[in-house]
Amino acid sequence: MAGGGGSGGGGVNGPAPALGAPEWVGSELVAPAPAKLNLFLHITGRRSDGMHELQTLFQFLDWGDRLRLQALAEPRFERATPLPGVDPEADLTLRAARLLADEVGHPGGVRVAVDKQLPLGGGLGGGSSDAATVLLVLNRLWQCGLSPAALAALGARLGADVPVFIGGTAAWAEGVGERLTPVADLAEPWYLLVWPRGAEVSTAAAFGDPALTRNHPTVKITDFYEGRCGNDFTTVVEKRHPEIGRARAWLDEQADAPARLTGSGACVFAPFTERAGAREAFGRVPTGWGAAVARGRNRHPLAEWAFTTVASPRGAAPV
Repeated sequence: MAGGGGSGGGGVNGPAPALGAPEWVGSELVAPAPAKLNLFLHITGRRSDGMHELQTLFQFLDWGDRLRLQALAEPRFERATPLPGVDPEADLTLRAARLLADEVGHPGGVRVAVDKQLPLGGGLGGGSSDAATVLLVLNRLWQCGLSPAALAALGARLGADVPVFIGGTAAWAEGVGERLTPVADLAEPWYLLVWPRGAEVSTAAAFGDPALTRNHPTVKITDFYEGRCGNDFTTVVEKRHPEIGRARAWLDEQADAPARLTGSGACVFAPFTERAGAREAFGRVPTGWGAAVARGRNRHPLAEWAFTTVASPRGAAPV
């Protein structure tokens, strides 16, 4: 379920359907683009090229955006409707489609529509997930035959978070996020996510903040399991956006475990043992904040589907 209407998405009131397998609706394929959580996030260094080294643990959510893709015979790459707040030239979904077409020499194009549920600037990986879903879907529809590793390498050219969605499994990440180790046995609790309306966090500004910790000692997954990990962006983000700090403090009082920032924010999250507890806390979310209840998932809903070759149904040919 989602409610409250965060900036750029998450405006559904009441229960939201769980993400499922792709389905054909006429000539369009409707496919899920799940959110991700950073269960912890440490900045461990800064490279000579200015990129930051990090450690994090990714898990997917059974909640996210939905994309509708229609194959086109002509080499056109277009949005069915503009996405508010996103420059068409910077649209990761279209960039992903063009990149794949160029890589494999595909002669056609695609029309993409995004049912945006995830808040922009929330730290949930919405743009990266949308781009990954485009790559995963078109890899199958265009019968490109790229392996998960090859497709992930292509996705890395679009953004550091794209490969984890293509990899398809919850993962421990290092480097700039490109070195992924699958972690398939994480608990899959219910989460309550909260975000102040209008609080979009600039990842670039957060990384550039002089107060950001950039020398966190490296940790092992046992440190995470024993509760010794956090999010290094928390202090700098909450100083810039005090309302995010208030949201985290409120969620701390409701949950079964400490609330944390995901990514560089603006969303905060906390786990609940039972769905009922998360739903009850959802009902107490203060006015002015967006919120969602979602289940943690260790497998991406397209993980197997995208690498299976199946003929398109009747009516799904390029137009």
